[in-house]
Order: sequence, then structure tokens, then C-alpha cells
Amino acid sequence: MAGAVKPVRGPLYSVRALWCCDGDSNIQRLTSNLQKAKKRLIATFTNLEIESTCSQQRTSQFSNRNKNGLSGNSDFARASAFDLGLLRPLASSPHPIPSMESTKHVIVGTAGHIDHGKSTLVEALTGTNPDRLEEEKRRGITIDLGFAFLDLEGARLGFVDVPGHERFVRNMLAGVGGIDLVLLVIAADESIKPQTREHFDICRMLGIPRGIIAITKSDLVDADVLGLARLEIEEFVRGSFLEAAPIVPVSARTGAGLDMLKQELLRSAQSVPERDVTRHFRLPIDRSFAMKGFGTVVTGTLVSGAVKVEDEVELYPPRSRVRVRGLHSGGKSVTRAVAGQRTAVNLAGIEREEIERGMVLAPPGIFEPARRLDARVTLLGSARPLRSRARVHFHQGTAEAIAEMVLLDRNELAPGASAFAQLRLEKPVLLLPGDRFILRQFSPVETIGGGVALDVRAARHRRNDPAVAQFLETLERGNREEILSALVAASPQGLSLEQIIARTGWTEADVRQAATKAIDAKRLRVVTALPWTIASAKSVADCAAVLRKAIEDFHRANPLLPGIPKQELRGRAGKTSAEIFLAALDDLVKAGTLAISGDLVQRAGREIALSDEEARAKELIEKEFERAGLTVPSFVAVLEKLPVESRRAQKILQILLREKVLIKVADDLVFHRAAMARLRETLAKYRRERGERLPIPAFKELTGITRKYAIPLLEYLDREHVTRRVGDERVIL
Repeated sequence: MAGAVKPVRGPLYSVRALWCCDGDSNIQRLTSNLQKAKKRLIATFTNLEIESTCSQQRTSQFSNRNKNGLSGNSDFARASAFDLGLLRPLASSPHPIPSMESTKHVIVGTAGHIDHGKSTLVEALTGTNPDRLEEEKRRGITIDLGFAFLDLEGARLGFVDVPGHERFVRNMLAGVGGIDLVLLVIAADESIKPQTREHFDICRMLGIPRGIIAITKSDLVDADVLGLARLEIEEFVRGSFLEAAPIVPVSARTGAGLDMLKQELLRSAQSVPERDVTRHFRLPIDRSFAMKGFGTVVTGTLVSGAVKVEDEVELYPPRSRVRVRGLHSGGKSVTRAVAGQRTAVNLAGIEREEIERGMVLAPPGIFEPARRLDARVTLLGSARPLRSRARVHFHQGTAEAIAEMVLLDRNELAPGASAFAQLRLEKPVLLLPGDRFILRQFSPVETIGGGVALDVRAARHRRNDPAVAQFLETLERGNREEILSALVAASPQGLSLEQIIARTGWTEADVRQAATKAIDAKRLRVVTALPWTIASAKSVADCAAVLRKAIEDFHRANPLLPGIPKQELRGRAGKTSAEIFLAALDDLVKAGTLAISGDLVQRAGREIALSDEEARAKELIEKEFERAGLTVPSFVAVLEKLPVESRRAQKILQILLREKVLIKVADDLVFHRAAMARLRETLAKYRRERGERLPIPAFKELTGITRKYAIPLLEYLDREHVTRRVGDERVIL
């Protein structure tokens, strides 16, 4: 016997390999091997217990049969350990699991008619039966989404197996949105069937760029029938994204063609561009369940960005913040999942019943779910004409909603035509510009078209507005600089960094880079640094023109007033934002057009020019109040002696108040500054001679005024910190 202990395949060491040949000298080695075997047994039976629990228990993902789109028992089966990404015996895959960090992750979605062998083919390729539900296994048809993995030389293919029956197309749509390539499955003995066409149309509308065609059940037909099927398929896909796709005859029963199909899958996977993990993280949820020992778990295809264990994420649209307790992907527990991976997320801080298919996990506080969006909509050539304001079923990612489709430039959309439209959703859905969607007829329910989102924060538009069409064309075809300029120009209040990110899905670096180019081109302006907000240069210039006119109008109507209060000027600027108003005002001040003194804004260099009679009236007012001392007359009595009308006299009084010749103590009480200076001297002398305490009677006696003037004067002195009230007395400070 060899002296070394050798592991055998599977989770355990063989009994023979545990024993050593050298008797007592190897007791320690034997003990160590037994401990290793014990640990492996515990781990194995733990995984088996998890899988057993998962397969025996069923967890409801949705609240009723209609929402699930299932027949019979509407509950989803509890996820298996494979669905969660927990460890399974490697015998299910012909290749060892590669390193997750160096592996390219590609999502493959099946498509095709019912009973054409999609699930059987996935099982033949991966060793995993994607049908999870007891009802699926009992009836022999796929009802909901199934999942499996295949490892091929540096690439991990995640299969999303979709149902082929027409009743379950809504479930199919929930799984096909995040795929990189489609595996179109067509049976050799039946060729093109209705759901073949519908699934193919859906893939075209979703803009899936590549795929492979598998002719299944090739062992059931002779060479001539197989050749006819190939010719029919070639004709069917001509002019589409699958025109040059490989067509591979296969048999899941005999294994014929499977190696060739794997080679084509690997070749196609290698051509899939890497997803950008720097984008904002988004995971549309296709399943949710509670698992004993784990809690709430959701699964989906990570369509962008990356997520880590302990990250705080937000569940949209309900806006619930939760914590990532754990992640599983590709058959193992991971600390970080990236775009392109099938991912299971164990969440803390939420119950399973609060989660539905169609919700999305994303970074907290960044996005806003949409209720109204502008889009480019395309109708299938096989569909009937669609009138404006028709109700449709809207499918995007894993979400579904009823929508009203409003055509923006016509009353009806013809078969095969496309147009700009606004979709008004009955419930909020999280999506971003560039996301593709499918439209299905309201009744009878069948796929009629699709489109791409352009603006997910859309305003209501007037019909046949050329400006709206030009705006949407820019969003559809423009570069980031042009898109940003168009969005800001359409926002009279300007847009903050947070608003731009929520509306576009761009990163902060993307926004700032596009803004810099637009600012250099004089299209945009930064109007505030904190928070960073930009506006169109035209909006600021237009606001500046309005302010110049408002100042001129004010001076013309008020020649005796030095300027207009800033808040009043803001009101004359219309509905512009405070940021744009201040930016425009700052431009005018820097240009030497306007000047600001305190809270007043005036034309730069302007001086008040009084007429002879206005100058005489000003002199009379000043002398009248100076002569009165603290026993001032009423202003009405003063006005009667003036050579100008009451309106101009009021403005002359305001000039004297601004020049501090007169001091306003109360609304109807004004004193000359000389009288107030003498009062201060009198109080100082009183404090030196009689102390700091000053009763009200003593103040009246000291000044020779009545209580009518004494109380307002004392309150003014308190405000000026000349005195301080203590009970019914004053303390001279």
C-alpha cells in the first residue's frame, strides 16, 4: 500500500484511502484524515439538507394565480440549492468551475414553441433540469423561468429557460430581458410554429444582437426532412439578427450535435462584449422567496454595475432600503457580483411578502421610478393598426404594467411603422433611457411591438409639436453632450447633478465630462457649485435681459427711489429658478450694468436727481422734524406744508430715511437724527448723576414727552442696546 493518502472524486475520501500502510507511525495522519472526512460529511449533509428542504417546500413569490401567470398551484417552488448558487457536486458539469474573477459571464436565453425541447436541451448541455416546479414535472411543460449553468473554457454560461406556451409568454418576457444571446430552439419534426414566431419577434424588439439556432429532435426525422427544416429556418430568419447565425441540428436523446452546439455557444460567448461594471448597479427581480436559515432571497440577472456583501441597496419602486447579507452566483458564495451574472441576493431588513417580480434592486437614493415616459415605439408588421390612447400591456425587464400609449404626431400607428409616443403607466416602473420594452395588445393578449425608452421623466406634450419631435430625436440619436444640452434646455429651472443622474442613468463622471464639453461650447452654465447645478446659457442670458428691463421700468416709475429690493426683482423675473436668477444678476453686476447696495438693486452709476420743488420739499421736511425735537408732528401735518403731492412727498421721506437724516422708530413715528443724538447724551448724563435705573415716569419727565411717544422710544432704545428692560423699568447700558 502507498503511504500517501489520496482523495477520490466527490465530497468524501474513500475508506481505503483513509488507512495508511505504516501502522502506529501513521496514527496521527489517520486521525487527521478522519477529522477531514468528518468535516466533509457535515458539509455534504448540510448541503443535502438545504437542497432537500428547498425541493420539498414551496414558497409563494406572488399573492395570486393571475399575478404569477401560473395554472394549478400558483406558488413558486422553493429554490433549489442550485438556483441559489450554492455548491453542488461538480459531476453536473463536464468542466470544473473556473475562477469567478477570471471568468466571462454570459447569459443565454432560450426561445421557441412549446414542446420543441428547450428544457430538455438545456438539461442535456448542463446536466441540470431547469424545470423547478412540481406542476412542470407533472405536466411535462415549462411554466415559469428555469436556470442552469455551463462552464466552457473561461466562460460561464447562465441559461435562462423560458416557457414556450402562449399562456406563459408573460413569464417568458420576465426572463428574456437581460440575456446576451438567444438560443432559438426549433423542432425538426414541427419546424416554425406560432410561439417560434412570437418569441423571435420579442427577441428582435428587444435588440438582442446575436444568437444560435438549434434544430432539436433531429433523430426523429430523416435527412430530407431535416434539410427542409433548415431551408425553412433560413428563410424565416433572413434579414434579421439571426441571418448569419449558426444552425446546429442536435438530439438531446442521443447526444448528437451537442459538442458542436457547445463550440458554437463558446464562440458566440467570446464575441459578447464585456459589460461595464462601473455603471450603476441594477438587478431586476424575477423570483423572491424565504429560505430557512437565510431569510429573504431574491434572484435575477445583474444587468449593470456590481454589488457587494454588506452594501446598502434600495428596492424600487417601493423605495425600501435593505442590506445585502450574502451573495451567490455561478455555483458558489461570492462577496461581489458583477454585470452579466445570474445572482441570488440574501437581503436583511425586509420580508419576502413585500417583494414582487418586477421590482428592481439598485443603489439607494439615485433613481426615480417612472409613471410617464417618452419612447420610440415600433409595431410588428403582423399587428393590427394601433390607435393613439390605446391601452397596452407594457413589459420591461421583469416588470409588467398596463399603459396608455399616446402617439405624439399621428392618430394611428400602422403595422410595421414606428413613431414617438408617450406611455402613461398605471403603476411605477424603474427603467432608464435606452432600456427596451415589449408591448402586447390589451385584449386578446398577444405581442404587437416594442420600443426603447428615451425620457423617463417626461412632461406632458402638445400633439404635433415640432419642438418635442426635435427634442426626442436628439435623445434618440445624439451624443451625451447633445443629450445633456437638450435636457437642460428643456428644464427652465436648470438641473442638478442628482436630477441628471436619475434621468439618464449616467455616472457622475459621465455627467461632468459631458457638461464640460457643453460649457466649453457655451451651451451650458454652472449656476451653483453646491449643489452642482447647470442651466442652459440661453436661459441665463434671457433672464439677464428680463432683469435689465425690469430695472429700467422700475427707475422710470420710481425716479426718487434708488433701487428695487432684490426679492421684488426676483418676482419680476418670472418662473426662473433662484439659481438662474442669481447667476444672471451676478453677470450683470460683473459687466457693470447693475449695482447692488444692501438689498437694493439699481442701474450702475445712477443718482437720484430732484427737481427744484422736490429739493425744496426735502429741505422743509428735514427742518420741520429737526425743529420738533422729540415732540414730532404727524406726517400728515407736514405734508400739508409741502409744494409737492403726497405720493412724491412719501418718496422724499424714504430718501431722508435711507440717508439716515430721519430715523423711523415706529410705523407712524419718525424723529430727526439730531434729536436722537441729544436723547442719547441726556441718558448718559442721567446715568452719571442718578444711576442706571430709569423708570418710565422719570423718562417722561426727562424728555418732556407723553406716554404716546415714550413707550415707542424706549422700545427703540432697547433694540439699539441703549437701554434694557427689567420689569417695568429700564436699565441704561
